[in-house]
Amino acid sequence: MAHTLPPVITIDGPSGTGKGTLALGLARQLRWHFLDSGALYRITALGAQAAGIGYDEVARLCAFASGMEVAFSTVFEGSILLDGKEISDQVRLEESGAKASQVAALPELRAALLQRQRDFRQPPGLIADGRDMGTVVFPDAALKFYLTASAEERAQRRYKQLINKGVDVSLRSLLSDIQARDERDSTRAVAPLRPAEDAIIVATDDLTAEQVFELASRRIGEALGINAV
Repeated sequence: MAHTLPPVITIDGPSGTGKGTLALGLARQLRWHFLDSGALYRITALGAQAAGIGYDEVARLCAFASGMEVAFSTVFEGSILLDGKEISDQVRLEESGAKASQVAALPELRAALLQRQRDFRQPPGLIADGRDMGTVVFPDAALKFYLTASAEERAQRRYKQLINKGVDVSLRSLLSDIQARDERDSTRAVAPLRPAEDAIIVATDDLTAEQVFELASRRIGEALGINAV
């Protein structure tokens, strides 16, 4: 008898489109496991820097990434643990995203983290948030979403988030960083940022987080017969 893998719902797209909020909300509602794949690259970049490993030291970088003990929780806005230590605040810094984009362009590192990501696929199911979840990591996903929004809208959202946290930041520099990261992510040779052919594309510019959640929940109900509301 063939072993049936647990279902996966993927949520891809660039940063600032609301995919993290949606993924976390769905994982909580369905009580499924949660994978923030972007955080894995951020954790690798931060951990390597702390360990004195240069981003050009590919073999050491891959060995470090393969040995990390990472856990994601759906409690408290998605707590992230590295080797048992809470590192969520560090991971979510703007500079961590820029570093992650650098290491994510390395084919060897992406290969090293591929199986790590697939190992998060556990019963009863997995919500996977990232940039290549539906195209590379889980091409057989039961349902795929791809969230979009203009760079200007995403910069504005990020600006409000950081200002509310008391972080002094420039809207212009945020927009510049987002545009540079989009360019890097969409033009890299391995797993470039793009929607899967069978993805449901959701433009979130004029939608609230609640409206995006309702839309996704409705599509999940229609496609999988699962009540996510």
